[in-house]
Amino acid sequence: MIVNLITIAVVTGFQQEVRQKVSGFGSHIYIMGGAEYSIYESAPIRAQQKQMDYLKTIPELSSVSPVAYKPVLFQSAAKEISYKTPSGKDTSEIDQGVLGATLKGIDSSYDLSFYKNYLKKGKLPDFSKENSNDILISQYLADKLHYKTGDEVDAFFVRNMPVKRKFMISGIYETGMEEFDSKIVLANLAYVQELNDWGIRATLNVEDSLYEGMMVIRAEISGGNGNYRCDWGEGFEGYTGIPFCPHGDTTIRVVATDFFGNINVPLKETTLPDTSYLKISAPKVLHTCTPELDENGEIKKEYLDEKGLKYTVRFGDQKVLFESIPGKGSSDQYVGGFEVNVKDWDQLDLITEELKDELEFIPNEHNEVLRVISIKESQNEIFVWLSFLDLNVLIILILMILIGIINMGSALLVLILVKTNQIGLLKGMGATNWSIRKIFLYQAGFLIGRGMIWGNAIGLLLCLIQIKFNVISLNPAVYYLSSVPVNLNVWHWLLLNIGTLIVCMAALILPSIVITRISPSRAIKFD
Repeated sequence: MIVNLITIAVVTGFQQEVRQKVSGFGSHIYIMGGAEYSIYESAPIRAQQKQMDYLKTIPELSSVSPVAYKPVLFQSAAKEISYKTPSGKDTSEIDQGVLGATLKGIDSSYDLSFYKNYLKKGKLPDFSKENSNDILISQYLADKLHYKTGDEVDAFFVRNMPVKRKFMISGIYETGMEEFDSKIVLANLAYVQELNDWGIRATLNVEDSLYEGMMVIRAEISGGNGNYRCDWGEGFEGYTGIPFCPHGDTTIRVVATDFFGNINVPLKETTLPDTSYLKISAPKVLHTCTPELDENGEIKKEYLDEKGLKYTVRFGDQKVLFESIPGKGSSDQYVGGFEVNVKDWDQLDLITEELKDELEFIPNEHNEVLRVISIKESQNEIFVWLSFLDLNVLIILILMILIGIINMGSALLVLILVKTNQIGLLKGMGATNWSIRKIFLYQAGFLIGRGMIWGNAIGLLLCLIQIKFNVISLNPAVYYLSSVPVNLNVWHWLLLNIGTLIVCMAALILPSIVITRISPSRAIKFD
């Protein structure tokens, strides 16, 4: 009973804890682009989809949340290392390296209860703030990078051009699953969408150089597939810049997007566009269209704000004011995928199949084909390993019950042998074989019951000690957990006890047949 109770409690606890942590880092079901196979490096899909609105009405689902991923390189804090040179001289140097991780972009609709349970320091970031640069990192990454809560960390990303961003560490979590702790960093979804170069972002500016003596208004475009086209008011064309001579107050507008092989392809089949404006305040009559240049031959600009969006340019003795109004970008219209969680884990396979029938290989309103993948597929190695534990439990239970049956069978035979004379007397007095067998079976049941009580008491005590004090620890790099988990389930406990009692009692019926072979005359004579 001790072995069986602890085996079931530890194995089910291990399965439940690992499953909960793996699901906490991701979700039960993930929906992404149909041609993708990696959750962490998938192409974007539209954030607004009728199918996702439909999923939110399914009662078996607990949540549907948009997410996006982006690989990142974090720069560690500078750390001074002291050491002795071969000549014995004390010296020191600054150690500062980089460490790779993955930003997971989420918004305010994401359920952070999993990370709240494992929060060690600081607080959870508030992702309801659109421009929040707060992040949540693991204790593993914090130790490797030599950072603590409240510190600013430099992060480097590979886009069309490498970029650097600064993030503020809001909180530190620790789950004990080193494989995931060393990789997942929570960040604002809007940041990750922008860093992935999803959508189009456009800004109108005055180019530094001249074109045939005239200034050029240039659309600075990022995102998309890199093949850009602009609508300056008369339809799309391939020019991203136009020569311009300001006369009077005016506003220039440009709609920028990309194209796939054909510049005249319908707009709905390209990346969502972005619109940018350039407000110009100029005299109605400009004496010259050639602006003043600096010593490097570039247009001389006098900036009026820190962002460089508002500036003046001299045209002889006249000034022209330019104010750039960048587009908001369309990156927020794309996500890496949707995380879907179910209320009942036992229904995961059934719901996954239903969602596959509903969504897979059926183009949506944006002509996108989606793919539905359950966590058992995305983390197949972990869940196959966990399923093997069920076989181990079954083998241990069978072996322990066989040992119990053999021990009780031997004990019953010894009891019958010792009480052979009494069996003969009872038979001589007219007792039937079955009535005598029941006496011994009741006695054996009493012994089994007493053993089960002690077994339950000791087994439960050991389990409670492990739950309270985590006496037995594990290597997280191997077992994904820092200590042996224990799950005490009332139904498992009842089934184990009832099953053990029934199997052992049924197995003792066979040894009790020996009583039927005892002759009263020989039994009394034997005494």
